[in-house]
Amino acid sequence: MTSRERAAAQAYVRLLGAVRAALAAPPGAAAPSPLLLTAPMAEADQALADAGLAGNEAELFGLVTGLHTAGTP
Repeated sequence: MTSRERAAAQAYVRLLGAVRAALAAPPGAAAPSPLLLTAPMAEADQALADAGLAGNEAELFGLVTGLHTAGTP
């Protein structure tokens, strides 16, 4: 895995964490603001483009799986 591929996979994992946090509001709470996801989405988009992975979900998911099986948070 190249450093750009690793950065893209890590950015995607951070985006997932931000989405989970935004959706973790207790029942009855106001809907989360989409603005909370603007920065993590932009970071992930840029990292994917830098790694040449934009539009290649299968390869990205393989890299993300590699991060988790290697023990990288």
